[in-house]
Amino acid sequence: MKKLLLASLGALAIAQAPTAVLARPMTAEDLATFRRIAAPTVSPDGKWAVYQLRETDLAANKGKTDLYLLDLAKRGAKPVAIASAADKNEHDPKFSADGQHVYYLSNASGSDQLWRVALPGGAPEQVTDLSSDIAGFVLSPAGDRIAVWADKAIDCADFACTNVAAKPDTGSARTYDQLFTRHWDSWRVPEERSRIFTFALENGKAVGQGMPVTGTLVGDAPSKPFGGAEEVAFSPDGKTLFFALREAGRIEPLSTNLDIFSVPADGSAQPVNLTDANDALDNMPTVSPDGQWLAYVAMKRPGYEADRTVLHLRNLATGETRALTEGWDRAVGSVAWAANGKSLIVTAGDTLDNPAFSVDATTGKVTRLTKAGSAGNIVPLGDGSILLTMNSIQAPDDLYRLRGGKLEQLTAVNADKLAGLDKVAVKRFSFKGANGDTVWGQIVKPADAKGKLPVAYLVHGGPQGSFGDGWSYRWNPWLFSAPGYAAVTVDFHGSTGYGQEFTDSINKDWGGKPLQDLKLGLAAAGANDASVDISNACALGGSYGGYMMNWIAGNWADGFKCLINHAGVFDARAMAYETEELWFDEWEHGGPYFQNPAEFEKWNPVNHVTNWKTPMLVIHGEKDFRIPYTQGLAAFTALQRRNVPSRLVMFPDENHWILKPKNSIQWYGEVFDWLGKWTGKAGK
Repeated sequence: MKKLLLASLGALAIAQAPTAVLARPMTAEDLATFRRIAAPTVSPDGKWAVYQLRETDLAANKGKTDLYLLDLAKRGAKPVAIASAADKNEHDPKFSADGQHVYYLSNASGSDQLWRVALPGGAPEQVTDLSSDIAGFVLSPAGDRIAVWADKAIDCADFACTNVAAKPDTGSARTYDQLFTRHWDSWRVPEERSRIFTFALENGKAVGQGMPVTGTLVGDAPSKPFGGAEEVAFSPDGKTLFFALREAGRIEPLSTNLDIFSVPADGSAQPVNLTDANDALDNMPTVSPDGQWLAYVAMKRPGYEADRTVLHLRNLATGETRALTEGWDRAVGSVAWAANGKSLIVTAGDTLDNPAFSVDATTGKVTRLTKAGSAGNIVPLGDGSILLTMNSIQAPDDLYRLRGGKLEQLTAVNADKLAGLDKVAVKRFSFKGANGDTVWGQIVKPADAKGKLPVAYLVHGGPQGSFGDGWSYRWNPWLFSAPGYAAVTVDFHGSTGYGQEFTDSINKDWGGKPLQDLKLGLAAAGANDASVDISNACALGGSYGGYMMNWIAGNWADGFKCLINHAGVFDARAMAYETEELWFDEWEHGGPYFQNPAEFEKWNPVNHVTNWKTPMLVIHGEKDFRIPYTQGLAAFTALQRRNVPSRLVMFPDENHWILKPKNSIQWYGEVFDWLGKWTGKAGK
């Protein structure tokens, strides 16, 4: 295969920008109102693409999604809005088997139902009129059936739960006999699960009451809280449905054991567990175009959510399974079959990038397809080209086509907005970190910056994650640099994209090697770029990054002018009993707290509060059940009792992340005020 190169995404975005206008620094309002492209789908003949685009209504404090049609047969074609309803949302488009219609979800009828529209210019038609919102759907390639999912009682015999009597109102108390009691940002309704139902399609309309396909299994399909259509797939003939599910029970909060099940698409038999032999994660079922192979990803170690995801192939006729990318030390993040079935297109983190790769279905040979930035939403086309989205620190997602070794930009949905903003410079650097290992980082600063720049030292969460060359609507390095800072990031030990051993190295060492890397990385950034003033720096991070702020406060107390802790762990003992996904905390610290308290206390920030003296801003969301807001409240209490300058910002309507547009703007306002106050840039 030809070597495929990707030009700078920033340059591509600039190339399609309108005539230059007087530029200015990016603001939090800009970040909140960028248009967001997602969910591209392509007609079977490769002529049409449809995608969803979100616009933000700041006054209403919410986004609105619409669908756009793009003619792939015409170079330079302009997208055209389709099926748009005023003040309603259309999203998650999928082409029908014959390519004549696009199916999608819309709340045009008052709840999220399935609709369709004929192309290129038909009128929307409602496909379902069900008793409650549809959370997601997939279409049968045979065109005769749909699968939809929604939260339903586990004993519902159809989508409307016609067999289940309404419960009497006996009071408001929630009652539980086992965990989970709550998950991510919602209290669990004990009798309900995310359940899949299939409906026959006749003349484009769903018929019947819907047949549950999960049988007697009890669990969420797709998985909670983030699972979607990537966990559900039809066979090409439409007769079989594959789905991922983690069986519930008393061990559910301790288990990462998602399995892949197959079931007749009409729900006429019990599901069969295809991956029962593996007690770790199996997910992303993806059937080959000829229906002979099931591709999926699997981990090896039960209970470890950041284990390497290896691409597997299962012969659906014989049951023979082989690990296709066992020899490739990267974690597969998404899976799609090439149209000819000879290879698969996957994404995986790789040294600050998230490229697309081709994997030979016979040999497992891996070939990198894109170079810089972050690839996603992969849609292989019949002519061998690939439709995908790409983003970088310098530009949010747009739609591209990878064809003949060249990347062609198809949309420029934010060109007008980007043209009015000061450009940003991104520089990578590496250094010898803990144990002498190579560690990578980035310096992001205004392109026309002059003189010394104070530092905003960004520490990523996870901790198994990366602050790579990708766009973020939450922690955005470009925006952090905009007021005149050098935004510095370091992918410390435990980060992803550098091989599994590097990722594993943070286990039971939360405050060890990562802190060494952060100290060495800040010094390396200053040595690499003379404009980076490491003597005038503030550090900030969320989740594990917030934990690190608390750890730095007690163990690197003279390192920074200020700290910003978003949703960070303050007391490891309390966290062990308050968080919901227990598998994470217990894997990271070698078991439950009551069995191994020393491992938790070794890296527990609460034990070092007497050393705290650095001014700290503490931010948290009250709906955060991953790291409950009491952790932020306790950190603020410690700061106040120590007479350390401090401020608490609590969002009553946010979870672990700040998602609402006005709240995002307020979040950045608080952050920039705090940075400016302690670095001397206030009002500058």
